[in-house]
Amino acid sequence: MKNQKSKILVVDDEISIRRLLETRLSMFGYEVVTAADGIEAVNIFRDRVFDLVVLDVMLPKLDGYGVCQELRKHSDIPIIMLTALGDVADRLMGLELGADDYLSKPFSPRELEARIHSLLRRVEKTHISVMLNSGVVRVGTLQIDTNKRKVYKGNERIRLTGKEFSLLEMLIGYRGKTVSRSKILKEVWGYTLEARADLRIVDVHISRLRANLETEPSHPELILTARGTGYSFQGFF
Repeated sequence: MKNQKSKILVVDDEISIRRLLETRLSMFGYEVVTAADGIEAVNIFRDRVFDLVVLDVMLPKLDGYGVCQELRKHSDIPIIMLTALGDVADRLMGLELGADDYLSKPFSPRELEARIHSLLRRVEKTHISVMLNSGVVRVGTLQIDTNKRKVYKGNERIRLTGKEFSLLEMLIGYRGKTVSRSKILKEVWGYTLEARADLRIVDVHISRLRANLETEPSHPELILTARGTGYSFQGFF
């Protein structure tokens, strides 16, 4: 069975959801560990290695935003956040804090499984690509190491999430060309609009990249917006 070695941490205070996801994901060959509150999740994460986290926003002791912030201090692991139905603020907050994707409650377990599969497949595909095509890209004071998936601005390490690095790597690959948001969504996230994926995921991750890489994020020079179309990487190397 596929994904036998992939380990997933499911964090939700509802025991019915924890049991449901543990049962269903185990059937697909994943190893599943669950946590009922934010503090427990952080402690478990410190002691074990995981490949992906499914994280509810509304948690006791430490909410999902706090957990996301703690995980991002040490890891670029893919994070899918579960948010309240129709609460756009919840979704955007999670993405801004480093989550890779979100799903509104109540959610379809089948859709969550598809999102998990897509994220893990993307991580694996990127890793293989990096192994085969090593190299360092230099753009001004930026140094982008595709071998180690690290970015430096001068001598300072810029910490990007795995999804942010994949997005940057894709834009560099299309250097000088405008890439539509839907194409970015498909290549980086593995989603299509038919899958009800939200294009704002792309916008939030672009904003985070600019905040980390641009000298003046409000007046970007590396990652430009093609109004109504998408984005382009204009750095020269």
